[in-house]
Amino acid sequence: MELESDKVKVNKSQEELFNFLTNVENYEKIMPESKEKFEVKSQDTFAFALKGMPEIELQIKEKRAPEFIVLGSTSDKFNFSLDVVIEEAGPDQSEAQMFFHGKFNTMMAMMVKGPLKKFIATLAENTSKL
Repeated sequence: MELESDKVKVNKSQEELFNFLTNVENYEKIMPESKEKFEVKSQDTFAFALKGMPEIELQIKEKRAPEFIVLGSTSDKFNFSLDVVIEEAGPDQSEAQMFFHGKFNTMMAMMVKGPLKKFIATLAENTSKL
């Protein structure tokens, strides 16, 4: 399953936004309001839970400063990655877009597509408010 957020403008330079998003503690600031739990597990890993969804643990799997970050699930049962692409858009502005890549069976994909689409849209929207 492939999903993508809209591209959003952020009032941070490309480097500032990259630094912000490579610090896992900052993901709590862009989580949806339906967040029920957020916990930093290590320097590059955090766990979160949204209402009605199981807990998910994400780890920064790849970084390419200042334009690319890959967050990957640490669970074999819920195998996916979330790529963040950051482009320069001016002296103190950047644009960010999120891409979800998941491997799910057809039934699971039908169940999670809507909530996941909303989730990455909310992450992108909240990032634009930084």
